[in-house]
Amino acid sequence: MEKLDRYLQEHFDVPAKNPSEEAQRRWRQAVGTIVKNRRRRFRWVPDLDRRSLDKAKVRSTQEKIRVALYVQQAALIFSDDELALITSKHDSKALKMHGGVDGISKKVRSSFDHGICASDLDTRQNIYGVNRYAEKPSRSFWMFVWDAFQDMTLIILMVCALLSVAVGLATEGWPKGMYDGLGIILSIFLVVMVTAVSDYKQSLQFKELDNEKKKIFIHVTRDGRRQKISIYDLVVGDIVHLSIGDQVPADGLYIHGYSLLIDESSLSGESDPVYVSQDKPFILAGTKVQDGSAKMIVTAVGMRTEWGKLMSTLSEGGEDETPLQVKLNGVATVIGKIGLVFAILTFLVLLVRFLIDKGMTVGLLKWYSTDALTIVNYFATAVTIIVVAVPEGLPLAVTLSLAFAMKKLMNDKALVRHLSACETMGSAGTICTDKTGTLTTNYMVVDKIWISEVSKSVTSNTISGELNSVVSSRTLSLLLQGIFENTSAEVVKEKDGKQTVLGTPTERAILEFGLGLEGVHDAEYSACTKVKVEPFNSVKKKMAVLISLPSGTSRWFCKGASEIILQMCDMMVDGDGNAIPLSEAQRKNILDTINSFASDALRTLCLAYKEVDDDIDDNADSPTSGFTLIAIFGIKDPVRPGVKDAVKTCMSAGITVRMVTGDNINTAKAIAKECGILTEDGVAIEGPEFHSKSPEEMRDLIPNIQVMARSLPLDKHTLVTNLRGMFDEVVSVTGDGTNDAPALHEADIGLAMGIAGTEVAKESADVIVLDDNFTTIINVARWGRAVYINIQKFVQFQLTVNIVALVINFVSACITGSAPLTAVQLLWVNMIMDTLGALALATEPPNDEMMKRPPVRKGESFITKVMWRKPSEHQGCRFQIHHKYTDLQLLRVLSGIQ
Repeated sequence: MEKLDRYLQEHFDVPAKNPSEEAQRRWRQAVGTIVKNRRRRFRWVPDLDRRSLDKAKVRSTQEKIRVALYVQQAALIFSDDELALITSKHDSKALKMHGGVDGISKKVRSSFDHGICASDLDTRQNIYGVNRYAEKPSRSFWMFVWDAFQDMTLIILMVCALLSVAVGLATEGWPKGMYDGLGIILSIFLVVMVTAVSDYKQSLQFKELDNEKKKIFIHVTRDGRRQKISIYDLVVGDIVHLSIGDQVPADGLYIHGYSLLIDESSLSGESDPVYVSQDKPFILAGTKVQDGSAKMIVTAVGMRTEWGKLMSTLSEGGEDETPLQVKLNGVATVIGKIGLVFAILTFLVLLVRFLIDKGMTVGLLKWYSTDALTIVNYFATAVTIIVVAVPEGLPLAVTLSLAFAMKKLMNDKALVRHLSACETMGSAGTICTDKTGTLTTNYMVVDKIWISEVSKSVTSNTISGELNSVVSSRTLSLLLQGIFENTSAEVVKEKDGKQTVLGTPTERAILEFGLGLEGVHDAEYSACTKVKVEPFNSVKKKMAVLISLPSGTSRWFCKGASEIILQMCDMMVDGDGNAIPLSEAQRKNILDTINSFASDALRTLCLAYKEVDDDIDDNADSPTSGFTLIAIFGIKDPVRPGVKDAVKTCMSAGITVRMVTGDNINTAKAIAKECGILTEDGVAIEGPEFHSKSPEEMRDLIPNIQVMARSLPLDKHTLVTNLRGMFDEVVSVTGDGTNDAPALHEADIGLAMGIAGTEVAKESADVIVLDDNFTTIINVARWGRAVYINIQKFVQFQLTVNIVALVINFVSACITGSAPLTAVQLLWVNMIMDTLGALALATEPPNDEMMKRPPVRKGESFITKVMWRKPSEHQGCRFQIHHKYTDLQLLRVLSGIQ
């Protein structure tokens, strides 16, 4: 066992994420020629040579695009696709000739404010094309039948069957001479059909899952209102809203926006982001919004974009193999070699004994046609032993089990992007989870507000009157101006005329609070003009806006993490709306208020402003000091139902849950205690303090960390890296922002949020949690454990039958001179074994008993921990054929021997 385990570790070991090409080629070479059907065995394994060709195509295309974008062709290009070429070639001269962005908008019959009419969609798609890329047609069922026929052993058996028919007809006549050969042919046909049906159904599952991965929704303005649509419904003329983390869905032209920074590396190969403005308005499909926000008008979709042309040239290289697939390929290789040796020995023993018996009876000089038939049957038996003995189904069993788990998880609101994630999640020992929206409901309302040294609980009916009684209308107008000007949320009208607030839950909560006050006070803020916007950034933990007032002055509004905004303030607004100096006593009282809100499990945000000169540089960042504090919001975000039980399940399964959040530490601790994450001996720490620790201090600290508050994306990345490096933990981590991508990529399993997550985060993740619910993450872990259990059941079942078939035929050949299991019987055993194996893999959903089984840890023996668990460790498993029968009884039942 130790030698086998060492052999597998040396030749068949690949990491679950980002395996090197060297490791991938090493195990392919180790498999060698012990493969019956390469087309089927390696169908779900990437073709490395084709992948290399694809990479070369991408580099070539990127170079062409880079030349087109940065060298700027001087000649104007005129063709039927002139509109598409203006954007793809960054042709400023052609754009100017057509009247700029306004002129293009008029020519495609679109309005910046109204968008297009939904009734024109079909016409626009007929003229400009649909927003889909050319894809290769799906493989038909008969192609899978043809692949199944490529099995070399089946081809040899077919030849043997034809020889058997020919010799049988010559010696025994019709129809008796047909029986043996026809039996083999029918058995081969059934094996092929069962194999093809299984593979075809599996391919349909993968196709369905692949379609789910491509579902992306964006915000557009149509028929005068903002709405959410699929990228596949996008047409030329649509007005698209872009924000941080979005992937640009089509080629377009910039209309207006704030600090828009585009990452074009996927197209041009250039790592430096590009600022897009009205002077450089070209935005290409496939690029990503790194910072800022904007509106653009679509000028080209689908195959008329450079991204579409690039995607159409790439073949489906396949997904990287999983560690279990590779390990079981190694097991199949070793057992295949053993089976090959046994098959040769069996044939030689049968042949030698036949020759000895023949020599002792009639002599070796007299040969009859029946002798040829006997030797052919011996050869067919030996070949059939290889059919049964070489466990081709082992690597494919992993794919089947993972595909089944992926389909079930899709129903449980988890979209698995990479096969290996299902498998790896079964070994997870740590889950680093966000708080907002994952542990909490993400339905936020302003519960408390502090303004002018007065704290008030917010109720929809009385808050306006209560605020009016303690502060002046001037103070409230300043508060409303800060709310309505410094927000990324937007009020839109639905078809029925009702107003809806779109935006992040935090932004919606504050804007809805402001809307509740708006009808009571004058709205002088409506006459303001936005000069510059700095969207919320998870590193700075604040957002800011510069506005131009009707009086001719300018004002910065800043909103964000309470402690950070408070440090930027040296003044505060009093009840009369005047800015007064902020004393140390008042600062301490404000900090006490923030901590009081946070201890009640409320998210706290501060709003502040600063008057500035008119001649400031529009490209300069917002100030970091000299602000005047207006208000503190306490936002309520309740814990999701079922989270506490899910955390308890994790604890009993040996999985440590750690909360990593950007919120105030007191808020984080209150929520963590409510969820059952923070225990008495657990440590809650802030990101800056954690980041300042030395490696030795981190080694002692990290095992006890249960809550990390005010964390930056870099802090999350450092925690994940150290958990994996220092403690050999299998780590899963959640993320939703663009800056979470490095941590998602570094973790063993990256979990992106489907609702709150950006497209950049989703692209870096292995699993997308469609409902942003922590309970869904536990379901992924359950299925991960179930995958291992299913594989173990299949391995034990198949290998016991294989070994018994080998031993019975070999021993019988040595003792009696004949094989008790004929080729037909062995083929039936193989077919029924595959069918029952598939049933073993398609079990009922996993239960909590499965979670109690210890996971496979890094460095554990593959043989003893994965392949051959003791029956007592199969808690929650109800399908174990080999416990009902002995191996010999099972073999006799399957082969029809009484």
